[in-house]
Amino acid sequence: MIKTCIIGASGYTGAELAALVHGHDQFELAALFVSANSADAGKSLGDIHPQFFNRIDLPLQPIDEANLCALAESFDLMFLATPHEASHKWMKQLCSEKNAKKTVIMDLSGAFRIKDKNKFAEYYGFEHHADKLLAAAVYGLADWHQEQIKNADLIAIPGCYPTASLTALKPLQQNALIDTAHFPIINAVSGVTGAGRKAALNSSFAEVSLQAYSVLGHRHQPEIIDYLGTDVIFTPHLGNFKRGILATITVKTSANVTERQITEAYQQAYQDNPIVRFRNSWPKIDDVVGTPYCDLFWKLDSKTGYLVVTSAIDNLLKGAASQAIQCANLRFGFESHAGLVN
Repeated sequence: MIKTCIIGASGYTGAELAALVHGHDQFELAALFVSANSADAGKSLGDIHPQFFNRIDLPLQPIDEANLCALAESFDLMFLATPHEASHKWMKQLCSEKNAKKTVIMDLSGAFRIKDKNKFAEYYGFEHHADKLLAAAVYGLADWHQEQIKNADLIAIPGCYPTASLTALKPLQQNALIDTAHFPIINAVSGVTGAGRKAALNSSFAEVSLQAYSVLGHRHQPEIIDYLGTDVIFTPHLGNFKRGILATITVKTSANVTERQITEAYQQAYQDNPIVRFRNSWPKIDDVVGTPYCDLFWKLDSKTGYLVVTSAIDNLLKGAASQAIQCANLRFGFESHAGLVN
């Protein structure tokens, strides 16, 4: 069994990770940690998230920042469901070359996704000071970067919006089906869990209606651009529902592209992938909530060459926790969907 811990286990993503690791045949859920000043420290996961009461009653231990090196040596696999600043601050100790044992780290923050340090500072609001780790980190887009993930010790799990968007767009980009003179336009709506568990007025369920936010400035836009290889216009929206993401993407296709070429591109990319499902009609969020799937459907207007693609995921699972499990599976030599799909 692979001895595993989760840091940041009290949040929505951390709790989902705990459930997935707990139910996995090859991973042992050995410990759960929260920040030293967390109000959840000392409580059990079942106290914080009652759906896990009497199922996962491990205590939420306060992390000792002074002994991060020793902590890393205690586990084979660590998931960090932590703020960007915390992952950035702690990673040098967790990945120190002085550590007797090298743990594999799945970082679900954005601290190691963007390789350009200037761009990182612009979108994340602080300077990056872990050059070697940033260079070594592998982007964990599990359905595309399998070979890189298999050999990595630090894997940066993609953001939820980039996961939905890249899954839809990469087959088109890889097959030169996108007209490079026109940016793909991504309109995506997320449930309020995407804002995290910490209470805030602008993400309070009673206050949220349906609105765009961080227009032309969301930190996931450069992430999508970097790993797609072309510019996009990305507009996120916050919706009045708990979880899920629905991304509707408009693409101007290259000259004379046919419906058959588009279908073949998607089939070639995902035909043996049980996580990505091709739908026969436009998917809705309820179809994917509580699942590790990404559901896709598309339609081409052959007269204008415009293609509309819809991508639906659960932001806490395929957009975070279950994709992290996919990466862990690949890294330790299992099928990507192990513990996720029967």
